[in-house]
Amino acid sequence: MSRSTSDVQAFEARATDADLDDLRTRLAAARLPEAETGPGRWDQGVPLADLVEVVGYWRTGYDWRSFETRLDRIGQFRTVIDGLGIHFLHRRSARADATPLVLTHGWPGSVAEFVDVVDELADPKDADAPAFHVVVPSLPGFGYSDKPTTTGWGTEKIAAAWVELMGRLGYSEFLAHGGDWGGNITTVLGGRFPEHVLGIHTTFAESPPGMTTDGLTAAERAWTEETHDFWDHRAAYAKQQATRPQTIGYSLVDSPVGLLAWILDKFAEWSDTEDSPFETIARDRILDDVTLYWLTRSGASSARIYYESHNSLDPELKVDVPSAITIYPRDIEKYPRAWAQERYRQIVRWRAPESGGHFPSLEVPEYFVNDLREGLAAVMAARR
Repeated sequence: MSRSTSDVQAFEARATDADLDDLRTRLAAARLPEAETGPGRWDQGVPLADLVEVVGYWRTGYDWRSFETRLDRIGQFRTVIDGLGIHFLHRRSARADATPLVLTHGWPGSVAEFVDVVDELADPKDADAPAFHVVVPSLPGFGYSDKPTTTGWGTEKIAAAWVELMGRLGYSEFLAHGGDWGGNITTVLGGRFPEHVLGIHTTFAESPPGMTTDGLTAAERAWTEETHDFWDHRAAYAKQQATRPQTIGYSLVDSPVGLLAWILDKFAEWSDTEDSPFETIARDRILDDVTLYWLTRSGASSARIYYESHNSLDPELKVDVPSAITIYPRDIEKYPRAWAQERYRQIVRWRAPESGGHFPSLEVPEYFVNDLREGLAAVMAARR
C-alpha cells in the first residue's frame, strides 16, 4: 500500500495470508535428500539434521508478521530511479546535529541485516554519541525493490542511484557504509562521488590487482592466503550466480527449502562460530532474511548482481574521501592495510577486531554500532 509524497512514496510491507499458507504447505511437503556422508558436519554443506530443525521452526514457530511490523515502525518508502522502483528504510534522527548515512547490504543479506541497529544509530542512548539520519535501500532485484528487466544495473549504476536517492531525501552530502556488495558500492560512492560523499566506512576494502606480498607481516600474509583459498575452493556459489543466475534462480524461487539451504550455508560458513550460525545469530533474524527473499521471489533477481558486477570494480578507482575500514576475522575477503591504502588513499581509522564475521550487524551488533560510530566520527573529524 502506497501514498504519494512527491517523488517518494510511503510503503507498507504486507504478505498475503495465502502466500504465508503456501509457504507452510511447501515446507510440510518438502522432499529432502539423505544425510551427508562427510566426516565433518558442514563439509558437504548444510547438515540434514540442522535443516530439518530450522524448517520445522519456520513452518510452525516463526512469525513473519512481527518482522513486517518492525519494518513499518522504522519507516518504509519507495521511489523510482531510472525507471526502477527502489525500496528503502528511512529513519530520521531527532537530533539536530545528525548526519545522513546510507547503509548498503550485500548478498545473501537484505535490509534485515540492519533492522536491529537503525534505532540506536539514529537516536543513541548516549547523548555524546554521534547520531545519523539512516537510509537503508534494498538493492535492485532484492526485497521490495523492483527487479531489473534489462542488463545494466551493476554496482556503478547502483551507486549513482543512491546519490539520487539521498538527494531526493534532502541529503546532498552524506556518509556511506557497507560490506560485501554494499562495500563495493560504498567504495564506488566514495571514489566516483566525492562532491556528495563526506566519507565512508566499510568492512570490505578490496585492493587493486597485482599487489605484492613483500613486506607483509605473517598475519597479513595469512589474510591473503585465506582470501585466495576462499576464491579457489569456496566460491562456487559466486561463479554459479555470475554465469548462470537464471538456472539456479528456478530452484531458489520454487523451493523454500532450497532457498533456505542456499542462504543458510553462507551464514554458517561466513560467521565467526565453531559450528552453527545460531551460536551468534538468532534463528528469527536469519529467517527474516530468507523469508523476505521467498515472499518477494527474488532468488534469481538478487543472484543477477553477480552476473552484472562480478570482478567489475575498476582497478584504477581511487577513493580520496576519508575512509574508516574494519576487517572482521572471519570475513571471506581480507586485504592488508598496505594493499588497501593503494585504493583508499585517506584511511583515517583501521580496525581488525578479535571476533566477528561477514554479518557483524547480526553477529556482534553492539560492537558493530560502536565501531561504525567511531569510524564515522574519525571520518568527520578528518574533514574539519
